[in-house]
Amino acid sequence: MRGADQIQSAMFSYLSPERRVSSDHPLRAIRIMTDRALAEMSALFDEMYSELGRPSIPPEKLLRAQLLQMLYSVRSERLLMEEIDYSILFRWFVGMNLDEPVWDVTVFTKNRDRLLEHEVARQFFGCVWEQAEQAQLTSDEHFSVDGTLLEACASLKSFQNKDKGRPNEPDDPGNPTVDFHGERRSNETHESTTDPDARLARKGRGKEAKLSYSGNLLIENRNGLIADSEVLEANGTAEREAALRMIGSWGGNERTTVAGDQGYDTRDFIRECRTMNVTPHVAQNTRRPGGSAIDGRTTRHAGYRVSQQKRKRIEECFGWLKTIALLRKLRHRGIFKVAWVFTFAAAAYNLVRMRKLLPLPILAA
Repeated sequence: MRGADQIQSAMFSYLSPERRVSSDHPLRAIRIMTDRALAEMSALFDEMYSELGRPSIPPEKLLRAQLLQMLYSVRSERLLMEEIDYSILFRWFVGMNLDEPVWDVTVFTKNRDRLLEHEVARQFFGCVWEQAEQAQLTSDEHFSVDGTLLEACASLKSFQNKDKGRPNEPDDPGNPTVDFHGERRSNETHESTTDPDARLARKGRGKEAKLSYSGNLLIENRNGLIADSEVLEANGTAEREAALRMIGSWGGNERTTVAGDQGYDTRDFIRECRTMNVTPHVAQNTRRPGGSAIDGRTTRHAGYRVSQQKRKRIEECFGWLKTIALLRKLRHRGIFKVAWVFTFAAAAYNLVRMRKLLPLPILAA
């Protein structure tokens, strides 16, 4: 006998979201580490909010929702609110009951902007890094550095001459026709009208130029965890400037090594590294005029060859950030917001990486 296709759902449910999520789900370990980091940031959250007025969305829930957006590649905040509304897994991770109404997307965005005004992303990144150090997953001696271009949330049509400005009567205000063929455009004479902080840059010879930012990472070579991040304007020296900033925060009395590709093989960069008591394990660029700044005193050691092998792991970080965290094409404008999102995404990558390195019993202890 064929059963009836009854659409009517049960009126009551006696299962909580905690019981619906399996004990071995990957998000459980990430939730444990995230809650530990947020608990350490409680004092910062108290300073951000007033004691008067109506209660707002808890910052812990805002950050968990932002973390879900990066972990599951949700392309917009409106779609994120929709998925939190019907997904039991998402509601459990954020900390919402099944009958609790989801936030309006504009309310979520306005409350999220308050987190951008403080060093919340940097603090969260530091708390996650401390957990990795306590678990002895990091190295404080051997690092690798590299940079990549992050395509800005701005069209080439917005890259207009600073003196001329916008056309007086565009044929289509939303998407005007711009004829820039034969016009010589550069960052000195032109600027984007939608994202002034973005700079015209290209990845290499023969590549097209795009409005971009320079995203840079410093990883430790033991397990490939991100140790620091930096976002600068995309210019010819941004990667080396960001590398020196990040290395400066780790250089100290103990000698450390920093690996990099041929782009860092310049005499100024090598000299600055050695001034900070850092041994540059940079790939040699023999085609550079004057030869490589790295000589046999560095390349003869076995540690140099190991650093050249380990430095390639930084590409895994960039691949995850661009593919999973959706940073290949930015959705925020302004170098401050881009740096905030880039740092928070780096913390998300460390959480995913740490989940694979640590078993769940140790995390729950």
